Amino acid sequence: MTVDFIKLRQKMVEMQLAGRDIRDENVIEAFLQVPRELFVIEKYRYNAYDDSPLPIGYGQTISQPYIVAKMTELLNLCKNDILLEIGSGSGYQAAIASKLCKFIYSIELIPELAKFAKDNLKKAGIDNVKVVCGDGGFGLKEFAPFDKIIITAAVEKVPLELFNQLNDDGCIVVPEGPMHTQQLVKYKKLKNKIDKEIYFNCIFVPLRGDKGFKE
Repeated sequence: MTVDFIKLRQKMVEMQLAGRDIRDENVIEAFLQVPRELFVIEKYRYNAYDDSPLPIGYGQTISQPYIVAKMTELLNLCKNDILLEIGSGSGYQAAIASKLCKFIYSIELIPELAKFAKDNLKKAGIDNVKVVCGDGGFGLKEFAPFDKIIITAAVEKVPLELFNQLNDDGCIVVPEGPMHTQQLVKYKKLKNKIDKEIYFNCIFVPLRGDKGFKE
């Protein structure tokens, strides 16, 4: 079976991103550059550009393209930014962000997924992302502070450690709320004060680890 992934990628950008409310041309260009089919498991390779999340194993998913785009757009990444990502998953969110900022530290709790993300990023030729296996709820104090932070799993409340590792004038984009339904939220830090903006309802897999949801 021969599939033209480039055409599928272009159609995805046209219909699912630009056809909705993604307006940042740099974000759109990043999606055109990154081959999403490299970041899904083989079983779902031909569904890589579907308008939906896809399983990547271990109870985790690669998010719907639109959600990845919206979270990326809300980060408002600049070329010199250092980004912290909580939840590497397949590596796709980091791959998109890598086209827009200087460097990314990405934390993944599940060792097998940390390796999956590393392998996928390598296949895509992306070398400005460092994937670390660990508990993302604590951040990465040794590499802090960060200009922006993205949390790609649902949290009841953003851990204080992450606010402490965020630069002044930085932001955190996160799905926040109860386990079964959240709101996409952007926190902005300015002069040690935190401003909160709420966007829309969403559903993410829950954050695990010490700061995450408990079964």
